[in-house]
Amino acid sequence: MFHHVKSLQFNARVSRPDPRFANLLLEQFGGENGELAAAMQYFTQAFGAKVPHPDKYDMLMDIATEEFSHLEIVGATIQMLLKGVNGELKDAADQSEIMQVMEGKAAKESIIHAALSANPQFPIITGGGPTPRNSQGVPWCASYIHSNGDLTVDLRSNLASESRAKLVYEHLMKFTDDPYIHETLSFLMTREVTHYKMFEAALDSIQPNFPPGVLAADPRFLQNVYNLSDGTVRGPWNEGEIKGMGKEFIYVENPLQQVQETEGQTKLPDNFSKELKASENLNKKMSEVKSAEVKNAEPEGVAQWSIYSKTTTKA
Repeated sequence: MFHHVKSLQFNARVSRPDPRFANLLLEQFGGENGELAAAMQYFTQAFGAKVPHPDKYDMLMDIATEEFSHLEIVGATIQMLLKGVNGELKDAADQSEIMQVMEGKAAKESIIHAALSANPQFPIITGGGPTPRNSQGVPWCASYIHSNGDLTVDLRSNLASESRAKLVYEHLMKFTDDPYIHETLSFLMTREVTHYKMFEAALDSIQPNFPPGVLAADPRFLQNVYNLSDGTVRGPWNEGEIKGMGKEFIYVENPLQQVQETEGQTKLPDNFSKELKASENLNKKMSEVKSAEVKNAEPEGVAQWSIYSKTTTKA
């Protein structure tokens, strides 16, 4: 159950209208790395986490709800940046406050032109307000959402999402000199860092969490790294120990020769029989563990999502 509090989480302010920056800020309203995408991603991920990981369900719902509050901050900022660009423009332009903000009729016409050139949808379609579209007018799309039903995979997606969102806020801060907007963007950018660390801690609390999913990696193909470009540089990504796996990378200098000699890796010099047997046993064990996580947490009989307290909480 959601309850809307009309006060923003951060007191968003702007010094003056700026339709061009309002258009850029739409990236964080209806863009693929924006607040709406983040809110919906964590909101949908939470459903699959409810039974096996109720604590992570709580975290995902909390962060999703905060992302909706950030969406409100971004939307409110866009609305303020479009001050004067709405259906009441002609009447409002004669009022002293608007005249002071826009510095007279010439500035009023300039702000209208700026809105049209920044995004024609502002004065024509949206009436001077934000809609779930990005800065190029592309409507928000559910394909922005990454929800795979495996919590360790979802949490890794979230780490990437928070990283991209932080970067977008960094870039946005370069395109405005409004100190109030800088404060707002700095707050939103910092919350991305907080969420990143929360997701990171949640992932670390799930053990084992690698490899993603249930099945173990096939030992016949795990260690090979291939020289597929001229002048390949050697580093910890293609030599030495595979971090956390107790195995070494095997650098294949001539992949074409290797493929030909092994008939497409179907006839390897080592049959890996011992490793394959261990992998098969691990697959069975992990299948039982992952299945039991859900089955053991599901109550028998009628399914019920919420448990309601008989006591009444007074506000």
